[in-house]
Amino acid sequence: MDLGLQDKVALVTGSERGTGSVIAQRLAEEGATVIAHGFAQGSAEPLRTPGTPGAQGVAHTVWGDLCSDAGAAQVAQQALAAAGRVDILVNNYGTAADARWHEAETAVWLDMYQKNLLGAVRLIRLLTPQMRSRGWGRVIQLGTIGSTQPNPLRPAYYAAKSALASIAVTLSQELANTGITVNTVSPGYIRTPEVEAAFRAKARRAGWEDDWASIEARIVAQRFPNPVGRIATREEVADLVCFVASTRAAFINGQNLRIDGGALGLVQ
Repeated sequence: MDLGLQDKVALVTGSERGTGSVIAQRLAEEGATVIAHGFAQGSAEPLRTPGTPGAQGVAHTVWGDLCSDAGAAQVAQQALAAAGRVDILVNNYGTAADARWHEAETAVWLDMYQKNLLGAVRLIRLLTPQMRSRGWGRVIQLGTIGSTQPNPLRPAYYAAKSALASIAVTLSQELANTGITVNTVSPGYIRTPEVEAAFRAKARRAGWEDDWASIEARIVAQRFPNPVGRIATREEVADLVCFVASTRAAFINGQNLRIDGGALGLVQ
C-alpha cells in the first residue's frame, strides 16, 4: 500500500532513542523526509546512518529542550530551516514518573505536564500555522492506554497523558476544514530495550525463567492481559503512526487509537 509520504516532511520529537527512533526510521523508509529530535546537541545524529542494510536514514536532526518556550522555538526554527516546512508533527517525546499519590508532590505533577503535554502544545502552536497555510498536515500524539484506564502507580503521568489525548480532540475541532488531522496513538506495554531490561532484572530477582518468551508470558498474565498474548513491538506502534500520518488516513480525525492487543486494562 502506498501511504503517499514521499513528498512529506515529518518531525518526530524524542526520536534519539526508544520507540521514537523506530517511528523516525519507519517514516523514512516510507519515503518521508524525516527530522529527528533529541534534547542534547548531536544526540539524534546516529539516526542519519541507516540501522540495517538497505534502510533509509533520517534526513535532518534538530535539538532543544521542549520543556521551555525558548527550547521549543529553537527546535521549530531548526526544523523549518533544515527542510523548509513540517507536514507531519509526531509528538512522541514523553516520560513517566513512578510516583503514587502519597509520593507525588506538586513538583512531580508539574514535571509530568511539562514533559508529556506542554512540549507538544508548544510545537503545535509553532508549527500548525504553516501547515494550515498549505492546506495539509498531520499532528500525532503518542499517548498510553493509561489515559483511559489508569492505575494508581503513576497518577501524575496518566493525568498528563489524558490531557494530551484531550487536546487532540479540541485541536481537531479548532483545525476543522484546514486539511489537518489530529490523532492520538495509545500503546500498552511496548518491548523497548528499557522495558525488556527492567523485566529481565525483575525475572532475576524473582527467580523466573530467563528466556524472553517466559518473561513475556508473566508480563501478560500479571500486568497486561490481552487476547494476543504478548506486548507490542516498537515496529508495530511505528507502523500505526505511519498509517495515521498518511494520505490514506484523511478521514481519521480526533481519535484516540489504542494499540494494545485488545487489552481490557492493566492488572496489578
